[in-house]
Amino acid sequence: MLSRLYELLSEHITEHKRNLFEQILAERTRHVALVMEDVYQAQNTSAIQRSAESFGVQDLHIIENKHTFSHHRRISKGSSDWLRMHRYNEAGKNNTETCLNTLKNKGYQIVVTALHEKTIALHEVDLSKKTAILMGTELTGASDTAMHMADVYMKIPTVGFTESLNVSVASAIIMQHLTQRMRDENQPWQLTDDEKLHLKIEWAKQSIYWSKYIVEMWENGEV
Repeated sequence: MLSRLYELLSEHITEHKRNLFEQILAERTRHVALVMEDVYQAQNTSAIQRSAESFGVQDLHIIENKHTFSHHRRISKGSSDWLRMHRYNEAGKNNTETCLNTLKNKGYQIVVTALHEKTIALHEVDLSKKTAILMGTELTGASDTAMHMADVYMKIPTVGFTESLNVSVASAIIMQHLTQRMRDENQPWQLTDDEKLHLKIEWAKQSIYWSKYIVEMWENGEV
């Protein structure tokens, strides 16, 4: 059983770290997810990862149609180690369509940040549904595919001359706002016990240099 695997792994991490896992998992969510569509500047992708981890958003979905995903660990501060990164980069495929269909099949509404005649403000997004926010590429924004498949168009209200925000700044504002509202509105946002166990195993393996040997012994029934 997986609980036995975590028991074995946890023997090799400190009590402080085990408690930290529990504390952080209590605030983790999959009710809100973030999608990066062809976001290619490493300083932006790195900052987005750092913000997602800080605000408890567990899943980042990375679409690579025109640009290859990259990031700087110095900027992301290792946040990718604690996130679940889903990459869609199959050659010859419309990876946006694949990603958004996958999310829709999991019950997510697709909220695309864009100016549109039906655009609503950030605070008007309905959080009674699981919500995936799509951030388009730096220069041109969301693709035609994303716009076509969107359930909702959303913008961050601003009051200055500048109509748009940097993609990493916008992502941080959106994630902070939605995760805080999600908690305030008492939506069913927390992870299940099974999800928490899987993540504890992932994080423990990430923390233990020789974890692959422990896993091999467990798989072979040696422990």
